[in-house]
Amino acid sequence: MAAKRVSLERAVDLVIETTGGHVRLGLPLGLGKPNQLVNALYQRIKANPQYSLSIFTALSLGRPKASSELERRFLTPFVERIFSDYPELDYLTDLRARKTPSNIEIHEFFFQPASMLGNEHAQHHYICCNYTHAVRDIDARGVNVIAQLVALDAARPGKVSLSCNPEISLDLLPLVEARRNKGETILIIGQSHASLPYMPNDAEVSESIFDVLIDQEELSTQLFSTPNMPVSQQDHFVGLYASTLVADDGLLQIGIGALGDALVHHLLMRHHDNALYQAVLGALGAPARFAEQMTHMGAVDAFKRGLYGCSEMVTAGMLGLMDGGVISRPVLDDADLFRLLEKGRIGEQISLQTLDVLLEEGILSRKLTQPMLDWLNQQGILRERLLLRDGRLNFNVTDAAVEGGKSGTSDVKESGAIATSVVNDIEDRVAREALKEILGDTLQTTLLHGGFFLGPLAFYRRLAGMSDAERSRINMTRISFVNNLLGDERLKRMQRRNARFINTAFSATLLGAGIADALESGQVLSGVGGQYNFVAQAHELEGARSIIMLRAWRQRGGEASSNILWSYGHTTIPRHLRDVFVTEYGVADLRGKTDAECIAAMLNIADSRFQSELLDQAKAAGKIAKDYAIPEQHSNNLPHTLAAVYEQHRAEFPVFPLGSDFTSVEQTLLAALTWLKETLSSKDYLELGRRAIGADAADGEERYVEHLERMGLRDAGSLKEKLYRRLLVAALYATDGAKPVPD
Repeated sequence: MAAKRVSLERAVDLVIETTGGHVRLGLPLGLGKPNQLVNALYQRIKANPQYSLSIFTALSLGRPKASSELERRFLTPFVERIFSDYPELDYLTDLRARKTPSNIEIHEFFFQPASMLGNEHAQHHYICCNYTHAVRDIDARGVNVIAQLVALDAARPGKVSLSCNPEISLDLLPLVEARRNKGETILIIGQSHASLPYMPNDAEVSESIFDVLIDQEELSTQLFSTPNMPVSQQDHFVGLYASTLVADDGLLQIGIGALGDALVHHLLMRHHDNALYQAVLGALGAPARFAEQMTHMGAVDAFKRGLYGCSEMVTAGMLGLMDGGVISRPVLDDADLFRLLEKGRIGEQISLQTLDVLLEEGILSRKLTQPMLDWLNQQGILRERLLLRDGRLNFNVTDAAVEGGKSGTSDVKESGAIATSVVNDIEDRVAREALKEILGDTLQTTLLHGGFFLGPLAFYRRLAGMSDAERSRINMTRISFVNNLLGDERLKRMQRRNARFINTAFSATLLGAGIADALESGQVLSGVGGQYNFVAQAHELEGARSIIMLRAWRQRGGEASSNILWSYGHTTIPRHLRDVFVTEYGVADLRGKTDAECIAAMLNIADSRFQSELLDQAKAAGKIAKDYAIPEQHSNNLPHTLAAVYEQHRAEFPVFPLGSDFTSVEQTLLAALTWLKETLSSKDYLELGRRAIGADAADGEERYVEHLERMGLRDAGSLKEKLYRRLLVAALYATDGAKPVPD
């Protein structure tokens, strides 16, 4: 049954009528939120204190906000250009302003990084769980309204695509159905969006799963995008080391962010320009210092079989690896077929020989059963549906005939079909000729399974512009499939051989615990997401490894500090699940090692400015020998030693390896503003301020006229504007050595 088409306002009316004004709203993570519907409902309930609203979701996306005047001058034109008419979430605006009404609660599983520090409502109502458990926890909260963006295609009547966010919805629907069967009323709403790519396979569902569908063209505004951010020298070396640990003929999962972009770039270089790739590794001294780790876990040669992608989040980088031929290992979603494909018993091309092999293997019998025929359709081996009647195979069967067959009608013609029939014998010559005419072309292989996607605008356009055949090799599916080993375990173990689950953390301990979601105080930075699930899989799958990418140090306000610590009051990944950590200084393989061995390995990839203090802490705790010393080859882990390699191979370390939404001028400005935030102390700011008083108005203008114009500082008049100009020019002089990508 088709969903009822309604207007936005009518959908809000239906929500209030159905729930009595007490709404428990489930929304997908990130891109898939129907913002206009959510805003209309939010404002209705906000204006009526007798109503209540609880929102359950993750990653509520909002335009970036400036934290200083210079950032405001930079961001305002960029945000207006990139986000255009994207409708902000009203509940997020109020949440950020600490003005959430008393009759409304916002519960999230994941925040935009660092966006909710100190926000009492957000921190009080945050729900901490692994992403695979989000479905369970949302259902337990008794959600009575579910809403999300969907994609429509006129060529697929009666179907909709869950597109960017099938991951929670597909797992939640059976739970909703069970609750409905017990008498609960739950409203499911879809809102179409013209720019959302129509994803096939598991993401394509019957329109009938929705109670109502909002299909108004004027609601299709700009999709939210996450522009690629700069990849620093530090990021590049982390990604370069991580790229050496990826095994050919395996699985790859990666997360979002600059470290993920760096990894993608170096995997592509490893595959397409291997001689150069190995030269850069040689200049870094990586093979000499970490040969055991690199050869034991990965390789440095080009990919021959390629990788299969299976990632909670499908990023622009994952798509780049597909386009670049690195993600090229096909898998099937049927264990028996996949086994035969892997053994070379069948090929991707379908022929009568395919049927013969399936017969020899006992998957089919000479006389086909109806379940066998249905399975052949599901796998794409047969293009048309066949109906078994009176020992014969009936061709050219209509849907009415199939429904008649299900209801027990004995005569195909009575159900409205005009059918051709042959004897039900897979070895009969006439039957084989008839079957040959309806064989599919190729097996329905998949290169990439994903839960949700989010990225820059060019990423969405690439997905939408793919041919049907290309897009069919991406299967957006349920989170229980991607993040979990349980369920279809035989198939998953076959698909996920040589798996590399590569994620990030902002800190780690010498004993191998990872910190990625919250501060010691309990204040949540982002969330656990699926990281724990992937780490756990790495310990359960044969040949799999969990690799955590980590910057060895950070700098803020001119003060440097280590990201590798002796201890921390909170962990995301416990030390008993320690595996592999990678920093810009190398690789620490911690699996199965003693505590003392783990400490030594982590010290080897720590920044040398902090190694002595960390070692002293470990010795004081009695966890490593009192006479232990850092090996000489790991005692010069300093930024300037990496800088020499970086300068020697600068072309191989692009600032925006996956492209950029920033203009060339904006890229240079972004580097300068980052330098100001990270490098200058309060004392430095005061000194630059003093020098700005009475400074020549044209100082730096000739060289940076475009940059000053872009920031509205070309004709700085006030003392304050002169200070900003001076700060900016100083930062530009310090950072403009990097070449921007073309506009």
